[in-house]
Parts: sequence; structure tokens; C-alpha cells
Amino acid sequence: MTMNYRPIWNISATEVGRNAQVFATVAEASESAKARFNVWTMPIGFGVETTEDEVTYERIEGVDHRLCTT
Repeated sequence: MTMNYRPIWNISATEVGRNAQVFATVAEASESAKARFNVWTMPIGFGVETTEDEVTYERIEGVDHRLCTT
């Protein structure tokens, strides 16, 4: 099974936030997490976790793009 990557945000020392975005590469997921982290005020950190979920986004030139799924 292929592992994909989901952005995560550290909300507190014990709480992690996630959303439905899944990227094919750790670089895309990390860049997306960092971009959102930089504009939010609540998270205290960010990162990436592996997932077996289907890829739903790709990051192109600094912008998240939703992939069309049928």
C-alpha cells in the first residue's frame, strides 16, 4: 500500500489538528502545513503524518490544488 502524507498542526502539547488534505509527497504536505501555520494564530507547530488515504491535493508553485476525484 502506498503511503501518502497529511498536514498536521500542533494545537497544544497534546493535541494535533488535521484536515482532509492528503498529498503524494512529504514536501508538498510540509509546505502546505507551514503555509497555513504561518497565517493561523492557534497552532503552536506543524508537521506531516503518513496516511493510506487517497491523495486529494497537490501543491504547485506554493498553492494547494484540489485533485478532481470521481
